Amino acid sequence: MTFDPSLRPAVHFTPRRNWLNDPNGLIWHDGEYHLFFQHNPDDVVWGNMSWGHAVSPDLVSWTELPLALRYDESEHVFSGCVVSDADNSSRLGSASQPPLVAVYTSHDPDTRRQAQSLAVSRDRGRTWERYAGNPVLDLASSEFRDPKVFRHGDEWVMAVALADKRVVRFYRSADLLSWVWLSDFGPAGSVDGVWECPDLIRVPVEGSDSTAWVLLVSVGDGAPAGGSGMQYFAGDFDGTTFTADGEALWLDHGADFYAAVSYAGLTDPVIHGWMSNWAYANEVPAGEFRGSTTLPRRLTLRQSGTDLVLVQRPIEVEPAGPSYVLSGVTIDGRLPLPVAHRSARIAAEFAAGPAARVGLEVRVGDGERTVITVDRVAGTVSLDRSQSGVSDFHPGFASVHSAPLAAGDVVRLEVWVDVASIEVFAGDGEVVLTDQIFPSPHSTGLAVFAEGGVAVLTSLKVTPL
Repeated sequence: MTFDPSLRPAVHFTPRRNWLNDPNGLIWHDGEYHLFFQHNPDDVVWGNMSWGHAVSPDLVSWTELPLALRYDESEHVFSGCVVSDADNSSRLGSASQPPLVAVYTSHDPDTRRQAQSLAVSRDRGRTWERYAGNPVLDLASSEFRDPKVFRHGDEWVMAVALADKRVVRFYRSADLLSWVWLSDFGPAGSVDGVWECPDLIRVPVEGSDSTAWVLLVSVGDGAPAGGSGMQYFAGDFDGTTFTADGEALWLDHGADFYAAVSYAGLTDPVIHGWMSNWAYANEVPAGEFRGSTTLPRRLTLRQSGTDLVLVQRPIEVEPAGPSYVLSGVTIDGRLPLPVAHRSARIAAEFAAGPAARVGLEVRVGDGERTVITVDRVAGTVSLDRSQSGVSDFHPGFASVHSAPLAAGDVVRLEVWVDVASIEVFAGDGEVVLTDQIFPSPHSTGLAVFAEGGVAVLTSLKVTPL
């Protein structure tokens, strides 16, 4: 059985053609969400970095627009952000027509030098003009990239990565043009790989009126599932310095969640990530496109012991048809269910009772299945893609990924399955695992199971997407 790379996911963004990696320039502006993204307009592998562009009214239905910023012989356009300069502090627009300003990393393909540059749009992001004074921030470095800019009081603050030093550097500016160094954070947490795509955001704390600052950092190697991943630090930012209150925690324990940053222009934070891993991103099955984004996720913080932990909840998606609902079923072993979907949201609750392990098998077919297991004895939730479909393009892709999860008698799982991916939300959103999978189009089955004792499937809802 063979994966069909021409199939597009139901609820995950992909480009019409060619390569996609990091989301860039995420912003809610004038009634629409903008998703810019790292894009090779000429091939399905990384290279010729440019900014692709799509817009959406709801973070689900996307319309791809023409390239926003195209590479040329002297500049490749690496990751960055977009801000709405509502007060026209940059003087790149006017009082009556304040601009959108893109802050991005200019990469010289010959010298490999990286510096921070600007582009401006005066027509709701449809066309972009590079600033004549570029670059606006240059350290003569080849490892200085991925600016994320936000408003703090009357000034702009930039978080940007000194990638090989495992440092996030903060700058301030009154006008987006002239930047003054504030402070550095790091090295800290995971330092096995380069640091990229930082983002500093305020996140509400559940059950209170307070917020805390969270620093997101993508790490090029050493993640729990192998290869690249994302860590975060909860703490405080006083306008100059970020101070972490505890240790680094992993944002996602699967193999395929990277470079997620937040949407500007929203009151409550929503992040959007790239669904791949630098260990094999250029090698996964591809047709006319390669690469997709994850589901956008809303963030809150929750007190868990002595730590503030991020809680991630996927955005709402309209169903594509009626749901399959089941409740009050005793499970002793494996129970196949009479549903067949390539793309679906699955919400399951188990009364585990004496069972040591409970879980789901998704995208089940002839010799294929992807298994989600909550092991109450080991205290883990795992995602097993060792039999999920095509995997011979990279050694180690057929693997099992797990995360700590203290599970009591009631076990709840929210699982989003799409044509080539699975996102598992456990612990009421505290634990997330995201993996690509490449099953046959005919592998559409679903089963539930209990091992080491009998469990009750309290409720199950399978919603096609």
